[in-house]
Amino acid sequence: MKKISIRTAVKADCSRIMELIHELADYEKAPEQVTVSREHFEESGFGNQPVWWAFVAQDDETRSIVGFALYYIRYSTWKGQRLYLEDLFVSREWRGRGIGSQLFDALLKEMRDKKFNGMVWQVLEWNESAIEFYKKYNTDFDSEWINCSIENTNS
Repeated sequence: MKKISIRTAVKADCSRIMELIHELADYEKAPEQVTVSREHFEESGFGNQPVWWAFVAQDDETRSIVGFALYYIRYSTWKGQRLYLEDLFVSREWRGRGIGSQLFDALLKEMRDKKFNGMVWQVLEWNESAIEFYKKYNTDFDSEWINCSIENTNS
């Protein structure tokens, strides 16, 4: 079995992370929804005021990135700072090897090390494999809230 290392993402990883984001969008049946440019993505993670951070899973033999977990800091007026997991994804051919667990464990460690008051995320209701994965962590699933969003059509 190949050895996988989990490490903090660096700017040079952005192209590969973007490829994986497109693969994730295909998996989630929404490839047209990815509209962010690589330049904006890089600036948002590695510019003067980064708004996201990530861990990558790297095959030690080929040095290729096979998965990632991207997060940002969310503030709750009730709970304080929380780690918000935006995406956790492992490329299809690498699934079933515990890489998702390694990435998730890195997020939990980050949450504790930075003294965030918790971690939150969303999962699609039809994504049974992800739901089963998260159940292993004694996750609380909240069916009470409805997701809302507004797109800026002037940009």
